[in-house]
Formats: sequence, C-alpha cells, structure tokens
Amino acid sequence: MSFIVVHKTAFDEAVEWVNENFTEIPKDDLLRLYAYYKIANGMQHGSNNKQPIVSAFKANAIMQVSHLSIDTAQKRYSALVEKLKQMD
Repeated sequence: MSFIVVHKTAFDEAVEWVNENFTEIPKDDLLRLYAYYKIANGMQHGSNNKQPIVSAFKANAIMQVSHLSIDTAQKRYSALVEKLKQMD
C-alpha cells in the first residue's frame, strides 16, 4: 500500500483557519482576506447582482491589491491570519 503525503503551505493552513473562524473575523479584515485570496488563486471578481453593495466592496478590495503577485498575496493573507490569531 502506498501513501501520498501532502504538505500544506502556510497559505493552505491560513485558509483552513479562516474557514473555521470566519464568523469571528472583523468584516474589514474579511474583505482584505477575500481580496488576497482572489489574487493568490489567480481569480477575478465576478459581480453579484443580488447584492450590489457587497459586490462593490469586494471589487474595491480586489482593485486595491490587484498589483500584487500571487506569491505576495499568499504571504499577506497568511500574515494577516497570524495577526488575527494573536488577537484571540
């Protein structure tokens, strides 16, 4: 029997932590994390016509970090999560 070993990155672990704790994270930090996550995964923001105000906030957050590389976005996401963990 063979096993596949998957090594999680700091970014992967940070994403897991956010998914487990998102209800306790301040909304402005959630927006920042959202934007970093989108850039870190090479995704673009699609508008959500059902919630135009929320969609506008998300689009604005992404525009503010759109100049970042994938690597830098992952590092900033992980760093923000570490900061949030210390605030607990």
